Amino acid sequence: MKEEEIKNQEEQQAQDSAETPVSDYVADTPSDEETTENNDTQETAEEKDPLEAAKDEIEQLKDKYLRSVAEFDNYRKRTLKEKAELILNGGEKAVSAILPVIDDMERAIENGEKTDDPQVLREGMELIYQKFIKALESLGVKKIETEEADFNTDIHEAVAMVPGMGDDKKGKVIDCLQAGYMLNDKVIRHAKVAVGQ
Repeated sequence: MKEEEIKNQEEQQAQDSAETPVSDYVADTPSDEETTENNDTQETAEEKDPLEAAKDEIEQLKDKYLRSVAEFDNYRKRTLKEKAELILNGGEKAVSAILPVIDDMERAIENGEKTDDPQVLREGMELIYQKFIKALESLGVKKIETEEADFNTDIHEAVAMVPGMGDDKKGKVIDCLQAGYMLNDKVIRHAKVAVGQ
């Protein structure tokens, strides 16, 4: 009985070995070329000391860091310079727009000495005023409208309350004591007004 079992086991092993192809065994064993490549890789790894590799990496990172710091420092200096120039020369556009008005004022003063007619002087002043308003509008400055307007705390400043004006004038602007102005939809001076009570 035991002999049959041993015989069966041997036959089973023979069948198992017959089912496994020879190429499987060949693939598991490295070829001569692969062995040589593995040896070269091991030699390269052994040649390059881990400490040296770490030092090289530190040097590269240090170089990158120093370059980044220098680049940021240059950027900061450039933006500070641009900001300073903007502060110094930011009003250039406004001054350029106002210069023609000054020229007109000087001509009006010169011509005012030659005439005694107050109407001519008044007309000249009106023309200069209109030109000045147009120059301001070209810069984005506009006057806050107050005539028949509802009182609005965003653009108006109440300096007086006028009682007894009737219900239709309640909460409305009655009189403008000082004009207000806006620059590009931002209030730069509130209009000082008297409001009906």
